[in-house]
Amino acid sequence: MLRYLNFVADRLDLRRDIQLSTRVTGAAFDEGAQRWEIETSSGEKVRAQFLVCAVGALSAAHMPDIAGRDSFKGEVYHTGRWPNDKPVSFKGKRVGIIGTGSSGIQSTPLIARDAAHLTVFQRTPQYSVPAGNTPTDKALVAEARANWPKFREIMLATPIGAPEVPSTIRACEHTPEQRRATYEAAWQKGGLGPILVSTYCDILTDRQSNEWLAEFVRGKIREVVKDPEVARKLMPSYLIATKRQVMDEGYYEAFNRDNVSLVDLREDPIVEITPNGVRTQSGEHPLDMLVFATGFDAITGALQKINPRGRGGVSLAECWKDRFNSWLGLTIPRMPNLFMIHGPESPCVLYNMPLGAERQTDWIRECILNMRKHGIGAIEPAPGVDVGWSREVAEVANMSLYPQTESWYLGANIPGKHRQFAVHLGGPAYYARIKEAADKGYEGFVMEPERSEAAA
Repeated sequence: MLRYLNFVADRLDLRRDIQLSTRVTGAAFDEGAQRWEIETSSGEKVRAQFLVCAVGALSAAHMPDIAGRDSFKGEVYHTGRWPNDKPVSFKGKRVGIIGTGSSGIQSTPLIARDAAHLTVFQRTPQYSVPAGNTPTDKALVAEARANWPKFREIMLATPIGAPEVPSTIRACEHTPEQRRATYEAAWQKGGLGPILVSTYCDILTDRQSNEWLAEFVRGKIREVVKDPEVARKLMPSYLIATKRQVMDEGYYEAFNRDNVSLVDLREDPIVEITPNGVRTQSGEHPLDMLVFATGFDAITGALQKINPRGRGGVSLAECWKDRFNSWLGLTIPRMPNLFMIHGPESPCVLYNMPLGAERQTDWIRECILNMRKHGIGAIEPAPGVDVGWSREVAEVANMSLYPQTESWYLGANIPGKHRQFAVHLGGPAYYARIKEAADKGYEGFVMEPERSEAAA
């Protein structure tokens, strides 16, 4: 993925327009000039007609408020803020990792390989499936290059933007033996597409279908983990794939190592972090290094840190006090000329993110070109359109099982954050919808002519 993104940056000569080591600290809209005034960490001020917020749905790292957190004398890291200017060595060290989300699960086998001992502090067990990370088949690469339009057509048509053809079969249409064979084939292949897209079409809409797959994965945990008690602690009971579906390379296998132990925080909660380790109700775990794999203030957190001020000086914090509202998941009421990529009420984290970013960027580009063609100086959502959009997002979400599980999709991982399923699950329907709005002359938007003083 990173190699692809670097390729795009080089191919389109984007690096000359990128300013690194700079943080945007604030932004305010000048209504008279129809321009954004942007402040940076270096003290620089920039004026721009448009503010495109591509700040990342998973970039605002979350540090839990645990008693004594800052007292630990050893090395401390967060998986979302991993240092890139120095190597981190686990060799010979007693390492504790707090959190078993995606980064925690992917880090565990790597840390276990080198550490003297690794203690995994688990609040919530996860359904993890094989990542299937193998060298890319050269024949597949050749086929994709020769038939790229067809591959892209398939990706654009699938709910998550994956290159797998979606299944049209409901799980109940197969016998238990057929289901197990289908799950096993997908498990051996690895990856989210084969398991969630190509097996059965109702995994995320039908509780029984969901439970059949969940039990298959729990069975895999029983098969892999040798200690039955550890296996029990590792087995989830909630609906599979309704939290972020995790993939791994050897996560469950790591718990068969003599140097890896699991602390189930539901049974043995953390009391405090001490200078020398982590103390749970059962006693202290001495550590040399502490890794927080505690996730992010997802989807909204990074933009909220900037807290732009729009029309009338209204802040984003005020706009989003009661709910994360938008129009089309691309714009925010009372924030003229501000666009979001992977913002709330768009498909963002539940769609192929590079592909989704490309499609949203294309929409924004065409909108800006249209404004310049017709002498439009400012564009923003019409009053009230965000209410209907939020209702649509909720209605689509409620057709699925996602809202039935506490997850960061709902903001459940951040204390005090209000609960709202902020992802549009429409997939292809979403992108058809935003295109329709543009084709109808930017339906739902209010536009202002470019003022002569602004143009000057």
